[in-house]
Amino acid sequence: MAAGNRAADTAYTQLRRMILGGELTPGARLAEVELAQTLGLSRTPVREALGRLGADGLVEVLPHRGARVSLWTESDIAEIFELRTLLEPYAAARAARIGVAETVLAELRGLCAAMETAAAEGELAELAQLNSRFHALLIDASGNGRLPAMLTSVMHAPLILGTFHRYDPDALARSMGHHREVVAAIAARDPEWAASVMRSHLRSAAANISATPREDP
Repeated sequence: MAAGNRAADTAYTQLRRMILGGELTPGARLAEVELAQTLGLSRTPVREALGRLGADGLVEVLPHRGARVSLWTESDIAEIFELRTLLEPYAAARAARIGVAETVLAELRGLCAAMETAAAEGELAELAQLNSRFHALLIDASGNGRLPAMLTSVMHAPLILGTFHRYDPDALARSMGHHREVVAAIAARDPEWAASVMRSHLRSAAANISATPREDP
């Protein structure tokens, strides 16, 4: 059983990396036999990994048709940002209200610096990964244990969609500034400020995506 769990974990980790890294693009079919051969595993752990990725929102499991990397329509994207705009300002406000350990604030600031470096160097895939870590850490800092599970399936969308490729220099600079400001608001223990900045950050991202023509696979 332990060996089976390890194989499923390996399949999950590798497939997740391939999806988030763009090796498996939105809409790509995920055939168990081919994936098992690619990963050097049997079909059983691959099937289990696909189920877990489905729960994460990265994969769509289609009845009688196998699985594919998740696709998002413009309506899906709008719903995703609507949900995030409701929940993440709450998370930021709660983190500010309850207080965050200095070690966590230092990690958030470190991620801000790393994102700024990635943006300056044009490493947009790295920027997207760092951005995801920043938002996940902030959600954890809220102290509400239910929030991560509620947001898991929507937090990956910007990674897969290549959101930062759609930003012009001004929008990118604005996004980096929002990250810094929300950390400052949390450090100042000002819930209204933290929520306001996070709300502006997400609305700006949503507006930027909707204003940019989408390149569907």
